[in-house]
Amino acid sequence: MSRVNMFDVNFDNYDFNDLLEFIDRAIQTQHHSYILTCNVDHVIKLRKDDEFRRVYSGAGAVVADGMPIIWASKLLRKPLKEKVSGSDLFHKLGEAFEERNYRLFFLGSARGVPEKAMHNLQESFPKMNIVGCYSPSYGFEKNEEENKRIVEMLIESRPDIVFVGVGAPKQEKWIYQHYGTYRAPVSIGVGATFDFLSGSVKRAPDFMQKTGFEWFWRLSQEPRRLWKRYLIEDSQFLILLAKEMLKRNRLKGGNAE
Repeated sequence: MSRVNMFDVNFDNYDFNDLLEFIDRAIQTQHHSYILTCNVDHVIKLRKDDEFRRVYSGAGAVVADGMPIIWASKLLRKPLKEKVSGSDLFHKLGEAFEERNYRLFFLGSARGVPEKAMHNLQESFPKMNIVGCYSPSYGFEKNEEENKRIVEMLIESRPDIVFVGVGAPKQEKWIYQHYGTYRAPVSIGVGATFDFLSGSVKRAPDFMQKTGFEWFWRLSQEPRRLWKRYLIEDSQFLILLAKEMLKRNRLKGGNAE
């Protein structure tokens, strides 16, 4: 499978079927790895976070999460197949998870939310095999006792796939630090997915997702928490894209001589 380098990130050019193949292979071989869903916010954070870059360097797969990434790939003549977001995983692959009887574990969000997400999912996929849910305490990533409890929980429940929804880059860093200990074949950070599935947070309408305005919807839902991320930090993406386009044009011009 081909890889596409943009913004110093090596994207696997996957659609959801390709991602399912990766998951199937990891589970069949019991090779523990993790998947990263790279969006604009990740690209910006990677510029100044050494630990986050180490997380990226060890990933089993990196997929494009967000229409701006897809549009940028087309502008740079490096087209990626599809937006592959954590929030769409169950809608796209839920039936396959159910058919394969994969053991799933939900880690993250507020108390009661992952359980409600599980309940709602099992209404659509009655045979989905969710072997555990846990809402970690605030600041859990710095709490050695809490981390030990979570890892022991994962070892005991033996999931095939661990879904971690505590926000980026916290979820990715936590997976990176612990996946080698609990040794599930696949781990993936899924952000606000449990909130969406439980109904505690309403997801943007389809037309906003497809036109790249999901960020605006989320900003309108949680302006105090998200204004800095979307209006200040992530706006730097346009500058990075302009630099990538200039670099591409210079290389193209050099090759033409």
